[in-house]
Amino acid sequence: MQTLTMKFGGTSVGSPEALQNVIYILQRELAKQQRLLVIVSAMGGVTDKLLKSVECAVAGDKWGYLSLNEDIREQHEDAINQLILPGSERERILNRIDRLLQEHIELCDAINILHEATPRILDAVVSLGERMSSRLVAAILRAHDMKAKAFDAGDFLITDDTFQNAQPYWDETEQRIQNQLLPVLADGTIPVITGFLGATYDGVMTTLGRGGSDYSAAIFAAYSNSDELIIWTDVDGVMTTDPRIDSRARVLPYISYQEVGELAFYGARVLHPKTVQPIVSRNIPLRVRNTFNPDAEGTLIGANGVPSATVIKAVTSIRNVSMLTVSGRGMLGVPGIAGRTFLATARSGANVLMISQASSEQSFCFTVVDEAADSVKAAVEAELSKELDRRDVESIDIWRDVVIVTVIGSGMRGTPGVAGRVFTTLGDNNINVLSIAQGSSECSISFVIDEADLEKAVTCLHDLALETVALQNGHH
Repeated sequence: MQTLTMKFGGTSVGSPEALQNVIYILQRELAKQQRLLVIVSAMGGVTDKLLKSVECAVAGDKWGYLSLNEDIREQHEDAINQLILPGSERERILNRIDRLLQEHIELCDAINILHEATPRILDAVVSLGERMSSRLVAAILRAHDMKAKAFDAGDFLITDDTFQNAQPYWDETEQRIQNQLLPVLADGTIPVITGFLGATYDGVMTTLGRGGSDYSAAIFAAYSNSDELIIWTDVDGVMTTDPRIDSRARVLPYISYQEVGELAFYGARVLHPKTVQPIVSRNIPLRVRNTFNPDAEGTLIGANGVPSATVIKAVTSIRNVSMLTVSGRGMLGVPGIAGRTFLATARSGANVLMISQASSEQSFCFTVVDEAADSVKAAVEAELSKELDRRDVESIDIWRDVVIVTVIGSGMRGTPGVAGRVFTTLGDNNINVLSIAQGSSECSISFVIDEADLEKAVTCLHDLALETVALQNGHH
């Protein structure tokens, strides 16, 4: 008997129509005798409303958070009334949602009195979205003759108390999942678990940070020894590029963990980069599928890179970045300038997205998100003030209105001339490349260009990827 862990994102549980598809998907798998473990996000839009309610409470706007509470109630009751027939099951879930909404108002009242929201209280408020949706989904499944039970992830997933970005305690989490959750699965019950949440040893709610519900799904898949993790979302799978930039974007039938990690890091809205960590070491395959098109196969993500015919699989881009250049002829013999620059950057709290250095050591450049550019420049100038005074370093400049474009494909390593084709293509289209970086994993090449050239660059490079897909699909 296979065990499948399925995670349904916010849009997948966001409306009665979407939930109808969830029922269909789960019934179909149960008919194949699968054991199912379900992780759910908050209903679409609910997390944003909860965060907004905290802002209202801090600002003393009681009417604001009460009306958001009403909005959230309507969204949940609408689904309940459409998908659960009148009777005791419906009454029970309406009461349960009502209690959680009461808790929401009490938390907002407390924030309103204090005029501030600590990370701990923020986690308590935000967790309500998942806590409501897990109860709701479990009740809907029971109303459709499936054996289901809602659980808070914090019963199993134990974390430290870094609220807003908690780190799991792996051994304890693994033990609890094996001792307390596996018997539930063995008994033929579908556990419906809150995504994105954990709890401290003392049972205080925590959240796992951005993209956390995919991450928690991977943790549950790993420790329940699932045969597959399926992330149900609102797209047909991992695409060759952003369909909003190039409408010819297609679904990739297969991609490796490493490639998907690069895609996620460089701006594709697929999976949070952290997501795949827990399942990679256990070799658990992952699928990305569309709740609204449940018959499509989606994208399979596995351990092995499968080289494709023309090597490039996908093209992604990151906007809203700035490039900083540190240059000076006197840098040549001075050791440690790059190291100190990056330490200063880290101290200012910024993440470096890409680094490029010429071998002459007379200059190097790196990119950060726009918001961080000015504070990074100030931090680096302070760190290198002596070198600037001596003119060893002549200037630290910011290039704004640039973007990073990345081409990805695991076959690049063994294939000569890929970079050549990429840059010839850009040259033929009069696109000027400001800096280039290729990781030693050689699974991707990234480069910085003017924002004005973004769509042209993505479209002409996507041509190279489409040739690939056409050939790859020919093989199957």
